[in-house]
Amino acid sequence: MKLEEAIKQKTPFKSVYQKVAVNLFFTHNWMNQIQKESLKPFGVTLQQYNVLRILRGQHPKPVSTSDIRSRMLDRMSDVSRIIDRLLKKDLVERKICKTDKRLVDVVISAKGLDLLKQIDSVQAKLDGILSNLSQDEADRLNELLDKLRG
Repeated sequence: MKLEEAIKQKTPFKSVYQKVAVNLFFTHNWMNQIQKESLKPFGVTLQQYNVLRILRGQHPKPVSTSDIRSRMLDRMSDVSRIIDRLLKKDLVERKICKTDKRLVDVVISAKGLDLLKQIDSVQAKLDGILSNLSQDEADRLNELLDKLRG
């Protein structure tokens, strides 16, 4: 669906660059909504899912909360609060940092790894949407987005 149809815009954009900006915001929100809906049955938010994926990528090594924060997609998230919620669900464990006792490291639990396996099995819906692009188109889109961020 064309952007203008999706947002019911009757007048043209002021420039192609304005359209790109609106299209990026619209598409981001559209994909976020799809992701939120797919995560809802698992009882985790997008931010919690992001933290769990970061931890799985480092497993079995623990990760500091500051490292998690620097790697998150939404860097405005309150990592400490997210970790607290994941702890209550037994999806992560806190460890005292061996090199600096003042710091806390986090590691994903077996339950967290199991949950991610379940979520991975339903992520095909998002992959299916992205497969509307050919491999070459997806590669080109990634190149263009990287270029945009400079």
